[in-house]
Amino acid sequence: MDKTAHARQGRLPETMRAMVLEAPGAPLREAELPRPRPAAGEVLLRVEACGVCRTDLHIADGELPPPLLPLAPGHEIVGRVAAAGKGAAFAPGARLGVPWLGRSCGTCEYCREERENLCDAPSFTGYHAHGGYAQFALARADFCFPLPEDAAAAALAPLLCAGLIGYRCLRMAGAAQRLGISGFGAAAHILVQVALAEEREIYAFTRAGDRQAQDFARGLGAAWAGDSERPPPRPLDAAILFAPVGALLPKALAAVRKGGVVVCGGIHMSDIPSFPYALLWQERCVRSVANLTRRDGREFLALASRIGIATETRGYPLAEANAALADLRAGRLSGAAVLLPED
Repeated sequence: MDKTAHARQGRLPETMRAMVLEAPGAPLREAELPRPRPAAGEVLLRVEACGVCRTDLHIADGELPPPLLPLAPGHEIVGRVAAAGKGAAFAPGARLGVPWLGRSCGTCEYCREERENLCDAPSFTGYHAHGGYAQFALARADFCFPLPEDAAAAALAPLLCAGLIGYRCLRMAGAAQRLGISGFGAAAHILVQVALAEEREIYAFTRAGDRQAQDFARGLGAAWAGDSERPPPRPLDAAILFAPVGALLPKALAAVRKGGVVVCGGIHMSDIPSFPYALLWQERCVRSVANLTRRDGREFLALASRIGIATETRGYPLAEANAALADLRAGRLSGAAVLLPED
C-alpha cells in the first residue's frame, strides 16, 4: 500500500491485534490490546512487517526476562506512520524502520561520547515496551530510519537488527580478509553479502551435519562451509559468532591466526568454558557487540541500498508467531522469519 492510500485510511481502530508473552517459557497468546497513542516526539506505525530475531527467542524462553509483562515482542519493524505526536518530523504514510534501540538517555557519558549503544538508561523495542508483534507500534521518531518505498516490507525487516548487528560486528573485525562466521542464519546471510562486496573471503560454520545451511552459505558465495567442530582449511584473520553457544568461542580462538579477533555478536550466550591461555596468547582478542547506534543504522542502510542486499525470508501471519519462533529455535530457517500482521 502506498503513502497516499495510507493517508486516506481515516479513523484508526481503538484496539489492535497482538501476540503477547505473558510468562517466560509460555507460548505467545493472541490478544486484543488498546491501540497506543503517540506522545510528543513519537510516531504510531501501522506495522507492515516485523522480523523474528533470536533476541525475541531469548526473551520468550526466559533467558532475557523482560521488565514488562504481558509483552508484544519484536524489534525489526517496518511500518507506515498512522499518527504522529507533537514535534515528530514524519508525515502520515511515511515508511519507517524501528530497531532494537528504542531510545537512549542522551546525557550519560556514553551518549555524550556518541556511544549510545552503551547508554546507562536505554529503552529497547519489544522489551521495555510493546514491539512489532502487533498491528500497531509506537516509536520515538528520532530513533526511526526512513526506508525505501520500492522494496517489499518483508525484505526490509531483517535489515533492522540482523543486518545492523552484522554490520557492527564486521566493523569490529577490522580489515580481516579471511572471515569465519559461526551460526549461518539471518545475520550471517546479510553479512556475507557485505563482506563479499568488500572482497573478503567467508568461511561458514554450521551445526554438525546441517547440509542445508552449508549449501545456503556456499550459494551466497562462501569460500568454505563446514561443521563448527571442524577447523577451517586456512587460519582466519577474524571470526564472528552469531550462534549463542559459549563452547564455540575457544574453537574460534583456535581458528584465528596471531593477532586475530573473535567477535561475539549475540545479546545472550551460554557459558563459555575454560580454555588454555595459549589460545588467547599472541595478541588474539575477544570482543562483544552490544546493540547499535543510529549512526550504524544510517551507514548500513545506505550501504545495503548501494550494494543491493537481498534478504531470504519466510513470511508468517501474525497469529503464527509461535510457529516462527519454533522454526527459529529448531534451526529450520534459511535466512529470516518475518511476521506479516495484515495476512
